[in-house]
Amino acid sequence: MASLENSVVVGVDGSDASIGAVAYAANTAAKRRIPLVVVTTYSMPAALFAEGMVPPQPVYDELEKECMPIIDKAVETARKISPDLQVSHAVVEGNPAQVLIDYSRSAKVVVLGSRGLGGIKGMVLGSVSAAVASHAYCPVVVTREDTDDLDQSGPVVVGIDGSEISAKATEWAFAEASARNTRLVAVHTWMDPQVQAAAAGIALTEDDWQQLEEQQMQTLAERLAGFSSRYPDVTVERVVTRDRAVRALVEQSEGAQLVVVGSHGRGGFTGMVLGSTSRALLQASPCPVMVVRPQVHT
Repeated sequence: MASLENSVVVGVDGSDASIGAVAYAANTAAKRRIPLVVVTTYSMPAALFAEGMVPPQPVYDELEKECMPIIDKAVETARKISPDLQVSHAVVEGNPAQVLIDYSRSAKVVVLGSRGLGGIKGMVLGSVSAAVASHAYCPVVVTREDTDDLDQSGPVVVGIDGSEISAKATEWAFAEASARNTRLVAVHTWMDPQVQAAAAGIALTEDDWQQLEEQQMQTLAERLAGFSSRYPDVTVERVVTRDRAVRALVEQSEGAQLVVVGSHGRGGFTGMVLGSTSRALLQASPCPVMVVRPQVHT
């Protein structure tokens, strides 16, 4: 298996979506000054061998050989983005989602396309990208199918809600903004059920709303203070809005390089593990999305 420590791992299958993911992953690895590992998978044709029978090594060798054009195309794409980038590859037998989840135990970031890798036509978020984003041990970046013309000037956007996982997402967002030499847009929404209930029961004045907004802006400033001191090179734009989180983040991510969100989801492979905001954002965001899970390593 290729070396993973402090590397960007990108899953490829030769589709347009995966080539766009390679371009984004190469750009990320170059800006982070870390290696890129290109990973593709294959499955042993079950019909060719009886249950329990171990296929001979030449069969594995032939299947790996058939994957090499996919690897070669991906490496060529990465070299175009950054000619000096350290690139290695791995061809692995197994389910693509599980293989990438296994790689995520040691990788810095895993990148893959929103479709491809066995995705179902018509679905914006493919089954593999959904599974990896749900269960990975490091942050996962899911790129859009048309992520190929990389905008180097857009900001990094992050959603902040004050939770522990939101703090992890914020730290990753600051690190990405610093590596990309761009500004950070910190988005905090506060149209929660409590405020809505209060608004429905009490006729709030404009001064009341202004006071609430000032309180929320102060809360956001406090949540950013520690990160801003650790990343003094990152200019932060604060956005506080009475809106749904997904709608606000999608609006702010127009023209962005990346939007970062924490996922509160829980459960096993049979459950819905991505939070509603992160899942909706993966479906709707016009730019790549980084999902940071509670168990991610730093």
